[in-house]
Amino acid sequence: NEKTIEDAVRSVLSQSYQDIEYIIIDGKSSDRTNEKIKKYISNIDIYISERDMGIYDAMNKGVNLASGDILGILNSDDIYYDNEVISDVVSEFKKNKDLNIVYGNLVYVETENTDKVIRKWRSKNYYSKFFEQGNVPPHPALFVRREVYNECGLFNWNYKLAADYDFMLRIFKKFGYSSKYVPRLMVKMRLGGATNKSIKNIIKGNKEIIKSWKSNGLKAPLMLMPRRLFKRLIQFV
Repeated sequence: NEKTIEDAVRSVLSQSYQDIEYIIIDGKSSDRTNEKIKKYISNIDIYISERDMGIYDAMNKGVNLASGDILGILNSDDIYYDNEVISDVVSEFKKNKDLNIVYGNLVYVETENTDKVIRKWRSKNYYSKFFEQGNVPPHPALFVRREVYNECGLFNWNYKLAADYDFMLRIFKKFGYSSKYVPRLMVKMRLGGATNKSIKNIIKGNKEIIKSWKSNGLKAPLMLMPRRLFKRLIQFV
């Protein structure tokens, strides 16, 4: 993402919270992505550029390399909403030592104009039927303690589009880790992600979601997909 990678990097480096271990995993980009990343190399703790099995394989590499207590993942075309996001997240974890997950909201924005909001993803506090009713936390606005990954595993990159959903289904629904929803915007996400790129991908992603419920020993409700569609449609309102 040579056109957007610098925005992502600068949004991390501009955070007011300073104790950040910044890891960038690149899938051996053939454009000018690496050239642009290297401009900030003195502020990046670990930088790897090599062929991989896709985005979730790359995420797993980053998680395995991380030494921090709290892990967050920012995609190369996304940016943090403001300079206080990480500070606010860390503050929530410090208030409650038993807290395992913190998540918030995000907005989808135009590719060229990140100030123009197209869609608003407002989440809510987690409850027992959260996923059954078509909800899911926005993954770029999710922060997780290191021990959660250690105990419940990494992203299953056999899911090409829904490994983040599968991971969140596990940590919230299957394992029941403690979480806190912070009702503030954390991420600006550019439109055009792989999952929503085409009708074919949407159908494939939904099939992977149903498969994820089954593989985790959970029963997906019959109305799961209509509810998910409804939740997505009201984000445009």
